[in-house]
Amino acid sequence: MANQQPEAVIVDGARIPFQRSGTGYKKLMSYDLGRMAIEGLIGRANISPEMIDRVIMGTVIQDVNTSNVARESALGAGLPNRIPAHTVTQACISSNQATSSAVDLVRSGQAKVVLAGGTETMSDIPIRFRRKFRQKLLDARKYKSLSDWLSFFKGLRPSHLLPEIPEIAEFSTGETMGESCDRMAAHFGISRKAQDEYSLRSHQLAAKATNEGLLDQELLPAAVPPDFEVIQQDNGFREDTSMEKLQKLSPAFIKPHGTITAGNSSFLTDGASASLIMEAETARKLGCTPKAYLREYTFVAQDPKDELLLGPAYATPQVLDRMGLALSDIDIFEFHEAFAGQILTVLKALNSDKFAREKLDKDKKVGDIPMDKFNCWGGSLSLGHPFGATGTRLVTTAANRLHHEDGQLALVAACAAGGQGHAMILERYEG
Repeated sequence: MANQQPEAVIVDGARIPFQRSGTGYKKLMSYDLGRMAIEGLIGRANISPEMIDRVIMGTVIQDVNTSNVARESALGAGLPNRIPAHTVTQACISSNQATSSAVDLVRSGQAKVVLAGGTETMSDIPIRFRRKFRQKLLDARKYKSLSDWLSFFKGLRPSHLLPEIPEIAEFSTGETMGESCDRMAAHFGISRKAQDEYSLRSHQLAAKATNEGLLDQELLPAAVPPDFEVIQQDNGFREDTSMEKLQKLSPAFIKPHGTITAGNSSFLTDGASASLIMEAETARKLGCTPKAYLREYTFVAQDPKDELLLGPAYATPQVLDRMGLALSDIDIFEFHEAFAGQILTVLKALNSDKFAREKLDKDKKVGDIPMDKFNCWGGSLSLGHPFGATGTRLVTTAANRLHHEDGQLALVAACAAGGQGHAMILERYEG
């Protein structure tokens, strides 16, 4: 008789406070942020670092000096050097993939304790010379004579010396995420007013959750070198924002008639997150009390031109069907907020019979998500979105909300560049 598959649980999850890029962490590498998140989580965990079998972290914009930032962050945090570590990248769902990979390792019996998380800095992105000048520099390594060096400037123009700054755009389409969202929102009839109202909601809920201490259990104080001043909370949410302020902002991408603005978009953010994923029986033996079972998950992909940010609308019904559930069975919803227009489009698609028939091959709509269960402690629009770290934040917040709100099931979902998406279901752990 086959052995029952091991169950994966999240025992704990946390993050250093998310900071707007160019502020609290502007002098740090993503390695530093990842190290602080790992140190903070392990420091409060009821286990020895020796128990960790694997480290997996997500990141998007890699520093060539720390290309496997999971390994460097783990070593920097003082974890035993015998623990294998690898870095995953899947745009905005990179740490969702780190968490899912941890679940797979536990279920397959390859690991009993996995540290999964993510890290990202947008304060110090890699800026390159242009290709012509890069090639000259590489060729120069082979120069031997004076004539070789004199030929260095042959064919070079002043424009070749200009920096090449990365752009947040789709390689396959050349279109920025904001432009794509603007078109998508227009196609689904999402108004500027509705987007600003949703953004205001996100900022107000983040401020409320922060002021009431609801986020305290997921926040790790970050002592920032060289002065080691301690950062205690996120600095991205705008407690004093209003519809009047949001409505004054100009379109950011499609001008003059677009509806996506800086106020209803997630902002460039630095941050890191970490979680401990364990085999359930191992957690019990170690005396740890898990927060939630990590049940079913899925990843999807669709057209990056017209459906770049619709991933959650495709992933949500898949993960519900795999568990035989309906939206009405879910108590807690934590969705990544790339843009207010993106979130409202996803919610409208899930509640559309037409979308269900044409895109999901279903007879009727997936359903309506009650807003009193949705992103109740703020979201990426207000808390921030460090690309590689957001997924672990979503899972951590969902697990914490299950206990705070006495819920049974939580659904996490996120969109990502490349027209990809993710969804995962958590079930509250009952000791």
